[in-house]
Amino acid sequence: MRIAFVGKGGSGKTTLSALFARHLAHSGAPVLAIDGDINQHLAEALGSHGGPGETSAAPPLGPHLDEIKDYLRGTNPRIPSREAMVKTTPPGRGSRLLRPLGDDALHTRHVGRAGGVPLMVTGEFDESDLGVACYHSKLGAVELYLGHLVDGPGEYVVVDMTAGADAFASGLFARFDMTFLVAEPTRKGVSVHRQYRDHARRFGVRIAVVGNKVTCEEDVLFLKREVGDDLLTHLTHSPWIRAAEQGRGGDGPSPLSSLSSLSSLEPHNHHALNVLREAVDAHPKDWPALHRHAVEFHLRNARAWANAATGRDLAAQVDPDFVPGPPALT
Repeated sequence: MRIAFVGKGGSGKTTLSALFARHLAHSGAPVLAIDGDINQHLAEALGSHGGPGETSAAPPLGPHLDEIKDYLRGTNPRIPSREAMVKTTPPGRGSRLLRPLGDDALHTRHVGRAGGVPLMVTGEFDESDLGVACYHSKLGAVELYLGHLVDGPGEYVVVDMTAGADAFASGLFARFDMTFLVAEPTRKGVSVHRQYRDHARRFGVRIAVVGNKVTCEEDVLFLKREVGDDLLTHLTHSPWIRAAEQGRGGDGPSPLSSLSSLSSLEPHNHHALNVLREAVDAHPKDWPALHRHAVEFHLRNARAWANAATGRDLAAQVDPDFVPGPPALT
């Protein structure tokens, strides 16, 4: 299952992405975390301090997009070159499909570990990108990765997305089984809710609001009044999380430095993480719908800019007899 955490800057989405990924890993579930934010802080939030169970950072995805394209297109005759492949290009017969954390060339090269959790990163938006690129081009590697991933029940990919409504600036948001909108109990905190909700409903994407930094009952009532039934659960203000963010605590250099330290998280907040997982697990993946949305966004992008950019009719990349999913692996 693919899970995105989105929200305004400062809402705590990176912290919740890390907490949820560690919560899943602590349960023994296979989990991969992906830092898709323009500010690359997920490794730090996971508790990366070079301790036991960690490896050196793996190469980021963004700068290696061309090699990733070459690998994923495989022998698909509809994609003759890397130049003909764009971030929305869907897989077809001959494409290389991926299993989560498999021993393929992409995972073995680009997956490191942070705080005991497998982690991939898109890469930072550096000075050389200014004026010539947008961050969505770096996210193209993540979009292609998710488009070629065949994940099964009980397998999780947790993505910390860019802040604000940028998550809906491409078809990437349609690659997820569940999107959690992290919102503080303030007017600014809930201001993007309507925009997220309308986009999500239009394309059948499941979305739920997770209140964060709640301090009192009035905060909960405010969230319920503003977002209604979309409010799934909330986390209270957490001294444990604050200590982790400040690098304090008696469990290594940070309270987040071992999976077992999650047992020190406040009971209500620990319960909230359970609620998030139950919401993710409540609906099995609908492979035909997932692929249908991917194809729709690919055709939109083809008409809007990709046909002109590549000099090709990219509608021809859609394999009408192909649907990704476990049967396609054989």
